Amino acid sequence: MPHLLPESGPQRVIVASNFLYTLGSGLYLTAGVLYFTEAVGLPAERVGLGLGIAGLVSLAVGIGVGHLADRVGARGVYATTLVVRGLAAASFALVDGFWPFVLVVCVATGAQAAGLAARSPLIRRFGGERPQEFRAYLRAVTNVGISLGALLAGWIVAVGTTSAYQALVLGLAVANLLAAVPLALLPRVRPGAAAGGPRWTALRDRPYLLLTALEGVMAVQFKVLTVALPLWLVAATSAPHWLIAGTMVTNTVIVVVLQVRASRGVDSPAAGGAGYRRAGVAFLVSAALVSLAAGVPAWAAAGLLVGGVVVHSVGELWHSAAGFEVSFALAPEHATGQYLGVFGLGAGLAEAFGPSLLISLCVTWGRPGWFVVGGMFALAGFAAPAAVRWAGRRHASSVRVQPAAV
Repeated sequence: MPHLLPESGPQRVIVASNFLYTLGSGLYLTAGVLYFTEAVGLPAERVGLGLGIAGLVSLAVGIGVGHLADRVGARGVYATTLVVRGLAAASFALVDGFWPFVLVVCVATGAQAAGLAARSPLIRRFGGERPQEFRAYLRAVTNVGISLGALLAGWIVAVGTTSAYQALVLGLAVANLLAAVPLALLPRVRPGAAAGGPRWTALRDRPYLLLTALEGVMAVQFKVLTVALPLWLVAATSAPHWLIAGTMVTNTVIVVVLQVRASRGVDSPAAGGAGYRRAGVAFLVSAALVSLAAGVPAWAAAGLLVGGVVVHSVGELWHSAAGFEVSFALAPEHATGQYLGVFGLGAGLAEAFGPSLLISLCVTWGRPGWFVVGGMFALAGFAAPAAVRWAGRRHASSVRVQPAAV
């Protein structure tokens, strides 16, 4: 299937590294919390607190490391973040209390956020004429890797022994360390940050910060299918519980098959703003369908839930494609890492606060909460085109003055 592989050697190197990394991510996302509760013996609420602390710590790390990648070269910085995360994962095996857990999970989570920012200049440099489309390809590969890692994690959870959980930690560490190896085959990326001018330009770019805030609101949608929908299905509907796995498989297949195709139609910042608007409407429709699954027969509940997941997945395609486009197209080339690190704040805030927000609205409040969440997505989507136009005007003016500053 050569047409399924990237054309250039550097792109294939990045894909291979990404696949190894996401295998480990699938392990951790599926069973990482269970390792700390079952194998280490930490109370679940303490694990949740520690993960929340780590999420907040990681917010600032991405910006700093992204700026470092711009200044000294992205290849080495990105490889270092993978090695650090691998070593932190190996240190999970030494955790014997709450504060050691907080320390190592902060390092691991910070390295993850830093790696996403440091990788951005590599995607821009080797992604071809349309790095946004290559980023979409990487997202499809990410879903495949996470799914395979999740299958392995499911076997580990089924075994349930301390040795099995320790194997999970070892697998996570090895996957991250191996992901750094192919990067040695990449050509060196010359630093692109300008020597003069303000160091933290992204933090002064108010239109880009507004887009980051809107992305943070929209990124809460990534938690809908993994947090809100499973709890809603079990607590409020008569649908069979095995449908939880079915909804995840449906979403994964749609993203893997269609993400690259969806991104091809989002080829300008204006198209990215329109993509955000379409995504917001899709999330509103999806939330309405899921909310109606309560209080109806099992067959109707299953149909509404699957329909809601399909519509949500289409919205996810548009949302991701829009984010890929505007985050790259409106970031100066010499400060890609710094700008993408700032843009990652939106997803980081959604990661930290999204689950509790969705649980309180969609599960605790119930059906009205689903409409509130859907409306939140729709409002953010409709605000995005104006924000993109504002950011586009600023980006165009900064490009015009750049030659005079060099």
